Amino acid sequence: MTTFKFGRRALIAGAVAAMGFSTPALADGQKVLDSLHFLIPGGAGGGWDGTARGTGEALTKSGIVGTASYENMSGGGGGKAIGYMIENADSQHGTLMVNSTPIVIRSLTGVFPHNFRDLTLVAGTIGDYAAMVVGKDSSINSMADLMAAYDADPRATAIGGGSVPGGMDHLVAAMVMEAAGKDALGVKYIPYDAGGKAMAALLSGEIAALSTGFSEAVDLAKAGEVKIIGVTSADRVAAAPDAMTMKEQGIDTTFVNWRGFFGAPGLPADKLAMYQEALTKMYDTPEWEEVRARNGWVNIHNSGDDFRTFLEEQEKVIGDLMKKLGFL
Repeated sequence: MTTFKFGRRALIAGAVAAMGFSTPALADGQKVLDSLHFLIPGGAGGGWDGTARGTGEALTKSGIVGTASYENMSGGGGGKAIGYMIENADSQHGTLMVNSTPIVIRSLTGVFPHNFRDLTLVAGTIGDYAAMVVGKDSSINSMADLMAAYDADPRATAIGGGSVPGGMDHLVAAMVMEAAGKDALGVKYIPYDAGGKAMAALLSGEIAALSTGFSEAVDLAKAGEVKIIGVTSADRVAAAPDAMTMKEQGIDTTFVNWRGFFGAPGLPADKLAMYQEALTKMYDTPEWEEVRARNGWVNIHNSGDDFRTFLEEQEKVIGDLMKKLGFL
């Protein structure tokens, strides 16, 4: 069985963090912050974009944050936004940058020179399963169909993703193909800048299938634009109950991608505490549950030191896997 163990550990660590993490006394009333700016390292329509905007929606509608603003800053596989946060640290104390597993992968592969240690770790907040999807008019209706197409003509059965070669979408596609008994390194992978552009390539027929976050695929699947042919969850997800898991189809692999938030280096302790307080408080609101359920996310709450421990452990696990697959 191929399993990203950090996914299971994240769920356990998240439960521990949620029970054991204490915040400073809440301010009077519901509001914790007057305003909050989200920096998104990729384009519109991707998982980072959806996570930042969904979090901002829950925080503002619940009254925990007064107003939220958003800025998309694509480039360098997410490295442009990270560099911006570091180089302009003193002016970014009101900003939270969303990120996820790729911050670990891309620092390991040298896509950018920084890593999570160069930022202020605020909190991991959610998990998002991965999914394999095809266009609505595709003749492929299952993972078995995709494998048959791949066996017939590997080079004509390209799989796309919203990350660089050796990035998370590529890694998930390779992991799934390896678990299906195929040559993971033989898969033709085409990268796009964020999930929105990758989805457009799928709908235009440029790629045969798309490796993406489950939450990114749900809305288009509900609208009939794509078909989800496999999900990397252990069990079916309520947000798309008809979508079969990889395991149901004989591909023994699971994966969950964390997403969370980072501050600029040198973020004042009182500001960090307020961010962590706002995110912790968010989990108990119906506004957050609406956003979470709509996207099929899993609550994974790692805050402060728990977040650092989790990331350091993930860095080792992913590094070992990438070496095995030849990406490092």
